[in-house]
Amino acid sequence: MRRTKRLRAAGAVALVAALALTGCTKDPLAEQYRNGSNKGYISGDGTVTEIAVADRDDPIVFSGTDETGASIESADLVGRVVVVNFWYASCAPCRAEAADLGTVNTDFADKGVSFVGVNVRDQAPTAAAFAETFGLGYPSIVDTDSSVQLAFTGTVPPNAVPTTLVLDKEGRVASRILGQLQEASILSTLVGDTLAEGE
Repeated sequence: MRRTKRLRAAGAVALVAALALTGCTKDPLAEQYRNGSNKGYISGDGTVTEIAVADRDDPIVFSGTDETGASIESADLVGRVVVVNFWYASCAPCRAEAADLGTVNTDFADKGVSFVGVNVRDQAPTAAAFAETFGLGYPSIVDTDSSVQLAFTGTVPPNAVPTTLVLDKEGRVASRILGQLQEASILSTLVGDTLAEGE
């Protein structure tokens, strides 16, 4: 069973378009240009979707290189809850949520949780500068070839930047925040609930 709930609308950016990674026939950024809106990102509406254990799809397999040149493999993260955040540096909602992501990462650092960013646009130096500026404290895959984004296609496609996914200990998508994280406590609850599964 999937439970969907709308987060508070205050301060949220309105949904302009949903960018499906498969079957997409329109370019949302081109649509923004035609409409006179050149903000340069596709924003979600802050919706949280939770997926019951019995309804989850197969584990997501992905790999890439982070901003320091280190390799990140999903196989190395099995047995841990993993938070995956899709972002890029000039995305205003990505900057707005960065401090909350860093807070939750710190809170769960020694509790069997790993955070992995997926930078969908920038080169490594830009991603590294962003992480330092906002004190993220976790690596980001520099996904300029879109291979990580494609790895999530067919399960829970991100549809917006930013998007945050929580993967269970088997690597399956357990929940998704579509758009800007409005409060650190929201992600903390999702991560805590996923950690507690099977206990």
